[in-house]
Amino acid sequence: MRKLRVLALMHKELVPPEDQTGHDVSTADWKTEFDVSTTIRDLGHDVHMLGVGDELRGIRRTIDEWKPHVVFNLLENFHDVPIFDQNVVAYLELLRASYTGCNPRGLLLSRDKALSKQVMTYHRIPTPAFMVVRIGRKPRLRKDMAFPVIVKSLTQEASTGISQASVVSDESKLRERVEFIHDHIGTDAIVERYIDGRELYVGILGNQRLEVFPVWEMRFGKMSDGLWRIATDSVKFSRRYQKKHGIRTDESSKLPEGAAAHVHHVCKRVYRTLGLSGYARIDLRMDDEGRVYVLEANPNPQLAYGEDFAESAERIGISYENLMQRIINLGMRWRPERPG
Repeated sequence: MRKLRVLALMHKELVPPEDQTGHDVSTADWKTEFDVSTTIRDLGHDVHMLGVGDELRGIRRTIDEWKPHVVFNLLENFHDVPIFDQNVVAYLELLRASYTGCNPRGLLLSRDKALSKQVMTYHRIPTPAFMVVRIGRKPRLRKDMAFPVIVKSLTQEASTGISQASVVSDESKLRERVEFIHDHIGTDAIVERYIDGRELYVGILGNQRLEVFPVWEMRFGKMSDGLWRIATDSVKFSRRYQKKHGIRTDESSKLPEGAAAHVHHVCKRVYRTLGLSGYARIDLRMDDEGRVYVLEANPNPQLAYGEDFAESAERIGISYENLMQRIINLGMRWRPERPG
């Protein structure tokens, strides 16, 4: 295998220390960055980790001086603004640098939940009815929507701002939650029809030719009937909360006949419709009647060893090492002017 120079871009506060003595890597904030960079080195490649803050000069200087074969993009935002990550990727394209993960057009479409839903709706991809409430505006539920609804940030990712209070059943609670998103999260709010059912995730790898991973499911275990079964911040990231309520994720089982094939078909349509590349995770809900609704597309999902994306790849025989190499290969093959 050809030895490559790989420039790993990561947030400066997440650059792993050279000496991990005294650190529990499994719970460290920089676990993903450590897992990815260590695995790439184990594959025989040279890795240069570059912490990125609020300026781009370091990226250009390192590319000019070190001349990497590919940039492994681990950034989730730029200057603490999630939707600015697309601008960093666009900058890499202007520098004619190969990079891993999603292209800036796909990031632009998917990061704005309303825009992506508008595109999907146009292409008749099933998604919950929704409305957007801009900062400073008061919500009034559309006549073709009914309670309960779920209120989210329009642009924030990783369940930011999502809690049990996010699902509301009347106008008063709707106003309260929209105000919370506006005032505390600092973004516009999106209000969606709440789909009661199974929470599904599907990983996809590829540019034009796609490989779809098994349907994964969030299992809400022992959560009481008084709680909404939604992926809140605690459900996703609090190990204590997960243990208390028996929450886990694993390959979905006992799906209706033909449902897995249908979900895979829908997810590939989403991937291509939004112009994604590299790798992504599609989030869906399936109601009690087996109808599937796409919640959102997540380009460049969590890549840590043992997390859902890597675990679902492992389930079809793609080891973590192989996954990293394939992501690199896809990045080196991607051409903005000639996707493929």
